[in-house]
Amino acid sequence: MSLIQKIHHVAYRCKDAKETVEWYEKHLGIMFVLAIAENEVPSTKAPDPYMHVFLDAGNGNVLAFFELPGQPPMGRDTNTPEWVQHLALKVDSVDTLLTTKARLEAEGIEVLGPTNHTIFKSIYFFDPNGHRLELAADCGTPGMMQKLDAVKREMLDEWSRTRRAPSHAAWMHDGTYA
Repeated sequence: MSLIQKIHHVAYRCKDAKETVEWYEKHLGIMFVLAIAENEVPSTKAPDPYMHVFLDAGNGNVLAFFELPGQPPMGRDTNTPEWVQHLALKVDSVDTLLTTKARLEAEGIEVLGPTNHTIFKSIYFFDPNGHRLELAADCGTPGMMQKLDAVKREMLDEWSRTRRAPSHAAWMHDGTYA
């Protein structure tokens, strides 16, 4: 049994709290639910003014951002490829995914995809802070999910030994699932 009940919130840094809230409201329909501002960090007592905003991403999932005007400009981990660090958000259908892609592109937001991962399809884009977002629509069958579940430990063990991609789930991208 897991100690964890659910993710309380996930926090990222932002360049401008107001711009970030308005962007997520406008483009993803995510509601602004809470703001906390302090001149001192509660956990460390460091003098570091911040605005901490919380957005309702649905089903009790909370996405939060910190604006930190006293810190150097935000950057990204340059040793990690841009595609790795991202936040994936689930949508209800592939139709919603495609409609959202068209709407985002009409607003001038560059969108990659949809990418077919067999068990889900995704689109990718960046928020105004440079955070990569993924919207994903599940489309896997119970059989596909069972097939993946059956090999997950073997795949992890093989990866741990070889640091090469195991082929147990190659069917997800090579079109051989039957």
